[in-house]
Amino acid sequence: MPELSRRSALKGAAVATGLTALGAPSAAASNRVRLTREEHRVVVIGSGFGGGVTALRLAQAGVPVLVLERGVRWPTGPNADTFPSITRPDSRISWLGSTPSLFGLELAPFDRFTGLIEQVPGRGMDIMCAAGVGGGSLVYQGMTLQPDEDVFNATLPEQLDYRRMAREHYPRVASMLRLATAPDELIASATYEPSRAFARGVERAGYPLSKIPMPIDWDYALRELTGELKPSYTNGDCAFGVNNGGKHSVDVTYLAAAEATGRVTVAPQHHVTDVAQAPDGRWQVHVDRIATDGTVLEQKVITAGALVMAAGTANTTKLLMRAAAKERIRDLPDGLGSGWGSNGDRIYTWTSFAEDFGSPQGGPVVYGSLEWDDPARANTVIQASIPPIADLRTTMLVGYGVSEGRGEFVYDAHADDAVLHWPHDGDAELARHVDERVARIAGDGAVRLDTTSLVPNTWHPLGGASMGSVCDLAGRVLGKRGLYVLDGALLPGTSAACNPSMTIAAVAERATDELVAHDVGTVI
Repeated sequence: MPELSRRSALKGAAVATGLTALGAPSAAASNRVRLTREEHRVVVIGSGFGGGVTALRLAQAGVPVLVLERGVRWPTGPNADTFPSITRPDSRISWLGSTPSLFGLELAPFDRFTGLIEQVPGRGMDIMCAAGVGGGSLVYQGMTLQPDEDVFNATLPEQLDYRRMAREHYPRVASMLRLATAPDELIASATYEPSRAFARGVERAGYPLSKIPMPIDWDYALRELTGELKPSYTNGDCAFGVNNGGKHSVDVTYLAAAEATGRVTVAPQHHVTDVAQAPDGRWQVHVDRIATDGTVLEQKVITAGALVMAAGTANTTKLLMRAAAKERIRDLPDGLGSGWGSNGDRIYTWTSFAEDFGSPQGGPVVYGSLEWDDPARANTVIQASIPPIADLRTTMLVGYGVSEGRGEFVYDAHADDAVLHWPHDGDAELARHVDERVARIAGDGAVRLDTTSLVPNTWHPLGGASMGSVCDLAGRVLGKRGLYVLDGALLPGTSAACNPSMTIAAVAERATDELVAHDVGTVI
């Protein structure tokens, strides 16, 4: 949609639904549940990488922070049964009845539960969103890659200063997540044959091979080999959280450290429905406190001097666009909703009669092939285990990289929602190149299926409130004192041929350094 018509659609759709006046729930809503009001210095919406970093660094600077998370806590540990298995899917997989498509397979509907994954439908591309304390770190495979300087500078603003980030902020993230590569003893074990087959295929094709840094204590996986722990890593049953523990997700790293300061309160099952700017310039957050089946138990209007949007790319963008459409936040930057990218995600099945992948398959990720010499075509291909099902002589390959394709969110007044519009050929050039690489790695006679082409979706959404057009490099929304974006929505559609998590966290580390130096005590 051209920029003018997109702005017109936003401003022409300023019709309130659900909330009658700024800060006031509708009479019908008020009659159903109790309404409470709270005031806080800083509210952070979302508890993933951006929200976790922000909460910790502001707390360390002496600032009290309230973190709102729509999902539940997922405590885990040795031999726990916290997380669901894809071989026995249940309502824990699904956010309030959403029916996610996993690797091209449509799952049956589940009972409503505040589960881990919401599939947000778009036109041309769906977005996979996580829910729960820890955000996407709960369900991501864990590939924690720092981009190459040339690719970074070709795809992200050079003013971020890659060399300083490589010296200060990326290492800070690596330390917090306690990154480690899989030990050779584990890779040599029986269920990691697909990892070894991938390594052989990469080397046979003449591509570079690397171990992938992961936020994992691999001793947990080694203890599975001895029978001390039941399988979770070594049978690949870790796509939706690791029941044995040992995965250094945001909830047990950044957020645990933030809560330990005594200045951070994490509020699970707090579903933000709207954001607004009050007449006095402060920020209002309208929240439903919900039961695990989605029933609204209480409505809250929370007012704060500073508001940090870290609800994930889709939800941060949707909340801000709804506020703009209803003129609850006036004069938001025109670039809001644009510059969205899929990070070039591709997910393949690899079936081979020459390799015996076996079942079960160890996970989550051991090796990758990083082709980063040409910034315009930079990409990464990794092997990931399939769940512990029957031996189908099949494993998974995943690719992502630099793509010029961009989509945009458009506000739909009838649905009261901002919907992603993605061009049909948005990732076409990168997809052709990644497919060529995957074919060479898989070898002659292998059967490959690009599941992303069947069901276009991404687990790595980026953009919508991008630095440069909507925010400055520290996440300050242009022209809006005290309003910040510090999650994947801030990145302009790509994370330089890497899984986005490390760069989202490093950008948030950089941003909070600046906010602590310049905004704490004045704005925050």
